[in-house]
Amino acid sequence: MFPDVRRRRLPKLFLLVTALALPLTACGQDLGKSNFARTTVPAAAGTGQVADGPITDAAVAADVLRVIQPCQFLTKDALGALGLGTVDEDPSPSSIAFDSCSNKVKDPGGKEMRLDLGIGSATLLPRADKTTGQAGGLPLRVNKTGDADCTVAAMTALNPDLALAVSVTYAGDPCRPGQALVEAVVQKVHNSPEKYSTPPGTVLTADPCAMADTAVVASAVPSAKSAPSGLHSCEWKGSVAGPGVTVGFLPGLPPLAGDGYSKVDLGNGVTGFQKPDTGSSARCRVQWQHRPWQGDDVELAQVEYRGYADSGGDPCGKAVTVAKNVVTKLPKP
Repeated sequence: MFPDVRRRRLPKLFLLVTALALPLTACGQDLGKSNFARTTVPAAAGTGQVADGPITDAAVAADVLRVIQPCQFLTKDALGALGLGTVDEDPSPSSIAFDSCSNKVKDPGGKEMRLDLGIGSATLLPRADKTTGQAGGLPLRVNKTGDADCTVAAMTALNPDLALAVSVTYAGDPCRPGQALVEAVVQKVHNSPEKYSTPPGTVLTADPCAMADTAVVASAVPSAKSAPSGLHSCEWKGSVAGPGVTVGFLPGLPPLAGDGYSKVDLGNGVTGFQKPDTGSSARCRVQWQHRPWQGDDVELAQVEYRGYADSGGDPCGKAVTVAKNVVTKLPKP
């Protein structure tokens, strides 16, 4: 998901860390080297065989995961039940995504553990060769980078990949608590998870890949093919090095003119705000308010055109063309 750069508060980004991974055995180190008690941490997930082929678990289908509240898994009670340490604060929902949340834990020795959770994450996931068994029947991937960072992902879809993913930063054994949390998330997802309210017209339930006509996108991106880039975003590309279009939905403050954004008529009484890239690439973002969300935030719809190999043309014109099409297909209140 692409952020709104004009936000009045710092975004709490869900960061998943990947690099040249150490073997999983690095995550199985003696918990005596960590400060939380050995007896309080559940055994690591990841045992059992994983079936080949597509994931058909109805509880983790994209349309189900789109409306699950991510912060329920990081509350004081939820983390306290895992015995990872002391939780002083309430979880912090992402300010730029419906499906991300974070919190911090202090282990008994006072060392801080940061936990970032994404429901339906699609980017920076561990590679398929990092699969190490299963969590609640879902393929489990674990990737440790350095001494203090680990990403643990229970895959909910393959090719393209989506996952219930946790990123842990902890100067102990970050993979062990990550696996414990993922196991708890998978269990809760299968057992009446808390969900967002879904008033008529909300984009929360919308499939972003169905919110633009292929023929319209193809006018900006020849031979475009769509693939989800998250639960609330979809990317159309014709080739790896060619141009692309992303349609996404996110919470945010109502868009305004200024800071490079200017008004543009998207039809059907909708005013959008477009912003061309000021660098050398041919990029443009178009954003508009769809309906109220929570507090001062609204539901935002956004279209971004990226012309990596196309330094000419009219990037904002192409983004606006797709945005006008998206406006006609969004859920109606």
